[in-house]
Amino acid sequence: MVKASDLLVECLSAEGVEYVFGVPGEELEDLLFSIRDSNIRFVPTRHEQGAAFMADVHGRLTGEAGVCLSTLGPGATNLITGVADAHLDKSPLVAITGQGGRERLHKESHQALDIVHTFEPVVKWNTQLGEPEIVAESVRKAFKLAEHEKPGATHLEFPEDVAAEGTTDTPLPARERVRRPDPDPGSVERAATLLERAARPIVLAGNGAVRTRARGTDRDSESANRLRDLVERAGLPVVATYMGKGAISDRRPHSLLTLDSGPDGEAADAIEDADCVLAVGYDIAEHDPAGWNPDLDTTVVHVDHEPAEVYRHYNPEIEIVADIPASLRALTEAIGSGTGKAWCTDVHDRIIEEVTRKPDPDEPFSVRRTLPLLREAMADDDVLVSDVGSHKMAIAQSFPVYEPNTCIVSNGLASMGIAVPGALAADLACDANVVAATGDGGFLMNAAEIETAKRLGLDYTIVLFNDDDYGLISEKQTEHTGERFGTELSNPDFVAFAESFGIEGHRPETWADLEATLNEAIPSAGMALVEVRLG
Repeated sequence: MVKASDLLVECLSAEGVEYVFGVPGEELEDLLFSIRDSNIRFVPTRHEQGAAFMADVHGRLTGEAGVCLSTLGPGATNLITGVADAHLDKSPLVAITGQGGRERLHKESHQALDIVHTFEPVVKWNTQLGEPEIVAESVRKAFKLAEHEKPGATHLEFPEDVAAEGTTDTPLPARERVRRPDPDPGSVERAATLLERAARPIVLAGNGAVRTRARGTDRDSESANRLRDLVERAGLPVVATYMGKGAISDRRPHSLLTLDSGPDGEAADAIEDADCVLAVGYDIAEHDPAGWNPDLDTTVVHVDHEPAEVYRHYNPEIEIVADIPASLRALTEAIGSGTGKAWCTDVHDRIIEEVTRKPDPDEPFSVRRTLPLLREAMADDDVLVSDVGSHKMAIAQSFPVYEPNTCIVSNGLASMGIAVPGALAADLACDANVVAATGDGGFLMNAAEIETAKRLGLDYTIVLFNDDDYGLISEKQTEHTGERFGTELSNPDFVAFAESFGIEGHRPETWADLEATLNEAIPSAGMALVEVRLG
């Protein structure tokens, strides 16, 4: 006989869990000591939101559910933003929250909230582990659903008295992922015919086109590989959502980067001009289709694991609802060679010329002109984790990406504060250099996780764009009204702040200094913060 907490940890081990990110609490005592005696590493974080972001990014990069842990009450509510981010960004995540003993949950009680119902809107499934006998089945179900397409978050609540009870139960073994069936041949043929007959066909690559699906830490995406085969055969131009970056290499002439790329909106013009859009793994939460199909006159072919959302501006003529790689493989076999080569051939070059242009020595620091220097300092398979703000828009539109899952952008929920903890998780998950790109607003929301990263001996680089403002909101206000309000900030000395954690801090004064600093810091051992003071 073992304690239920021991059984839960054995179940996590059976699922292949390496890390549990979280903040300890009294109600977690049995569970924490069970983790201590296992092969799983508990990573104490400085805030539950940071723990959830770590689990979110770890799940997104590995394809295996990241795990975050909190105590009851405020600990559990602090997890919600990161859990919701995983839910809308389709990242596999399992959240575990402690709870008081069952004998006090029928009445008002210290720190006790109905957390199961609180989490309900932001998870695929959740439950309370109310008896030791349901632990094994519930853990297996939580991981199965979190990792099943479309992936997302699940939640388990673990009362402290249940954790201490004995049980003779054993873990359920993890099985192979449930795969969607192969596509309907008739739908594939009709889709191929539509693409062949179109004068201006284009591919819209979404989140599902790059998702990691294999177990292990390989960031390779089978969907992206099959999409690249299709694009090369048919010569189709490709525009990506922010979360679909890297579905095909931005070095390829087929790539138009993302929906908003180009100094004069060339990518947006291209998809608006298209008469047939092949949407692969596209989630409406990523980008409103009203922006690229405003007149409702575009023929849409939907390829995804699930049917399309009902939306006036996204009403596909054909839906191939099946395994995405299998669907793309079938389309590649069915479609004629060179289908899309007759149009959109010069857009790529115009976009790339703009986004790779290095700054003039005398121009003030800006995000867009920093990005060519950052791209040059990073290898193709290095990972950039972007926070949310005006810099995210620049990265999404102007940072070329060459491999899937090497530019992590939160764009479903679009949560500020994800970059520093997210880069920590990326550094644990990947054998590559990692950069956290953040603004001063998002940075200070979870900057305490620098201590967590330093304690773990990690070596990623933080590039901090500082404008003393919630810059994206300022831009929107100014665009709409000609003025701004409620966005200005004051900040600490960020170099001194970094050094107080025992990491290197840099504040380059010239473009040449910035270029040299990035080239030195990104591949180096140890953590560093590079402040870019925007002009």
